[in-house]
Amino acid sequence: MGVLHRPASQIVLVDTPGIHKPVTRLGERLNETAQSALTEVDVACLVIDATASIGRGDRFIAEHLPPESIVILTKCDRASPDMVVQQLAEASLFDAEAYFPVSGLTGEGLPALVEHLENRLSEGPAYFPADQITDLPEPWFIAELVREQLLSRFHDELPYSIATRVTEWDGPRIRCEILVERESQKGMVIGRNGDVLKQVGIAVRSQLANGGEGIHLELRVKVDKDWQRKSESLDRLLDFQEPD
Repeated sequence: MGVLHRPASQIVLVDTPGIHKPVTRLGERLNETAQSALTEVDVACLVIDATASIGRGDRFIAEHLPPESIVILTKCDRASPDMVVQQLAEASLFDAEAYFPVSGLTGEGLPALVEHLENRLSEGPAYFPADQITDLPEPWFIAELVREQLLSRFHDELPYSIATRVTEWDGPRIRCEILVERESQKGMVIGRNGDVLKQVGIAVRSQLANGGEGIHLELRVKVDKDWQRKSESLDRLLDFQEPD
């Protein structure tokens, strides 16, 4: 969750899991989380990548969104103008209230999006102090950075078979556990002579303050073929707790 502070408002942004047809207990839990969040927000936003084709998954999600939802087309700086127009034309079939092509990198389209969200807010007190921009602890961000790097390398092979969590945080030493379902996936994630883990570690540290200088990030891969079906495993991953 992120918090955007404005002179006359406070916009709380909640990033829910994607709604999908579940095949495991994990999928069911993620859908429950997403559906619950949709009942508590002022406006639901369907985020679509401008550089990727709109697929069945996007259409499935659009069918489950509440009325007066909006569509946000992201990464428009990476797409050609023709591609942006094509994506907007396809997304128009979702019957959303409004459509916003934006770029987080250049800021294109963001003022109009923020203005729209601000106009849709319910009146009430601020939920967070002015200096707070998220309610999530640092270990959660580290785990997400590791997962993001792995998915960027193995999106087709491991889209829903991988999970990450920080199990130890002791000063500059951070240990992050990577869960996979099969031994073959473990070998893939580790890479020859540990090359993949080394690359992931370097990429994650480069995104930390001061380029991760002085941080020792230890990545460990664990095989648990039933982690998506075990309630205790899902509790640890989805109901975040600070590491010991």
